[in-house]
Amino acid sequence: MTSMQEIDLSSFCQSCGACCGYSQNWPRFSIESDEELAAIPEALVNDRQSGMRCEGDRCVALQGEIGKATACGIYAVRPEVCRTCMPGDAECAMARRKFGLPVIQSA
Repeated sequence: MTSMQEIDLSSFCQSCGACCGYSQNWPRFSIESDEELAAIPEALVNDRQSGMRCEGDRCVALQGEIGKATACGIYAVRPEVCRTCMPGDAECAMARRKFGLPVIQSA
């Protein structure tokens, strides 16, 4: 009998970050409460107050090098759109393709 190891797909995020560099329109605010929005440092919010500030297409909260090693500087208070993008889903695949990274195949 072979034992199958479960792969923690979220570990892919720490070596990826593609979704955080895909589009300046991606890290937008949607269903966050006023309290949740207030927890995001003002310097990281765009001028329209509609989402995260970006440099080019890259969210300014993203730390590290896309495709190598990344982290979110505000992970605990990140917007809902960031929470719903899951490793291997359609949005993840689209972002990874932009950076020439292989698409994650979930079992």
